[in-house]
Amino acid sequence: MGQGRVPVGNGWPPRVVMRRAGGLRTLEAALIRSGLGPVAGVDEAGRGPCAGPLVVAACLLAPKAYDRLAGLDDSKKLTEATREELYPVIVRLALAYQVVVIPAWEIDSIGIHVANIEGMRRAVAGLRRTPGYVLTDGFRVPGIPVPSLPVIGGDGAAACIAAASILAKVTRDRIMVELDGRFPGYGFAAHKGYNTPEHTAALQRLGPSSEHRRSWRNVREAAGLRPVAAAADVADAVLAEGLDEALSEQFPNGRTAGRVATDAAHAR
Repeated sequence: MGQGRVPVGNGWPPRVVMRRAGGLRTLEAALIRSGLGPVAGVDEAGRGPCAGPLVVAACLLAPKAYDRLAGLDDSKKLTEATREELYPVIVRLALAYQVVVIPAWEIDSIGIHVANIEGMRRAVAGLRRTPGYVLTDGFRVPGIPVPSLPVIGGDGAAACIAAASILAKVTRDRIMVELDGRFPGYGFAAHKGYNTPEHTAALQRLGPSSEHRRSWRNVREAAGLRPVAAAADVADAVLAEGLDEALSEQFPNGRTAGRVATDAAHAR
């Protein structure tokens, strides 16, 4: 990967010019060579499910860790067994990491998008070593006290984000397995709180548990609560299924309106 510097104001910090290249360490290497390291990655697990917590992780990898973590990739592309193998290696080799768990009741209280942003802030703040730069997966996170950059598809483009995604995913999966023992019948260990047909059938049969998110449309309906607005229906679909088409049809003026609807839908 090639990279250069473009002066900004007094020339610091330098702006890294990214060019096409391969490999998960591309972004980190460019930033470190520009004097902006060490670089932390931040990612979440559990934004779409209707049950269980949102888990956010931040990870600051040591330079020598990359050779030992050649199998790093977006956690969603890895098998559960591979994630479990990589988890202790990441924990052992990381310069610093922090995992934040935001329970269902807090998600209902502040909304999923706000919870996600707040979780990322908490994760970065909890690192025992201050990063020089932060890479976040997908969108900008205001309030981080160091320079940061949102990376679309970051867990498949930056090693530190991929490591954070594995920490978050493994932690959340383990929590859902534990919840399966506390709340038998829902199948949490199998579907991890996502809206599978089996989960939907159990929700209709048993009603919501205390770990279900009351701000989710299907949970509200199962609990006999008032229906959510049409905008909230679209927001739930985008969060749970990634249906950008639904959002663009409902809000033809762009994604800004969709993000506002997301917060309104879930902060009830």
